[in-house]
Amino acid sequence: MKKHALDSFAILAYLHEEPGAEKVQHFLVKAINDKAQLFLCAVNWAEIAYISKRKHGTLKWQTAAEALLKLPIEIIAADLELANLASDFKAKYRLSLADAFAAALAKLKKAELLTGDPEFKVLEKEINIQWI
Repeated sequence: MKKHALDSFAILAYLHEEPGAEKVQHFLVKAINDKAQLFLCAVNWAEIAYISKRKHGTLKWQTAAEALLKLPIEIIAADLELANLASDFKAKYRLSLADAFAAALAKLKKAELLTGDPEFKVLEKEINIQWI
């Protein structure tokens, strides 16, 4: 079964019907049909939450969060192992901390990272990336 780590960009595209939303939906359908595993780091969840709250308000975020939690996406806590991998990416590349955690999750889970964020271009030799 193919594994995919989602970064904030991918989830935000899906939630707000932005470019790339169809590709994210494609992977969600695969996960629903047990053809893929999807992972999201709790740090990226926090990023999605604060961006959504700022753009659309807390009430809309609460509705979106409830819907997200029903999807076949495994939320992964930021433990020490993941934090150490993220710190390696953050030290080596110019990434936001949340992006470093998404990259670390992809590496830890041996998963392909789903993103449309051009900041990840520098990581194409480090992790597998599926551009949305």
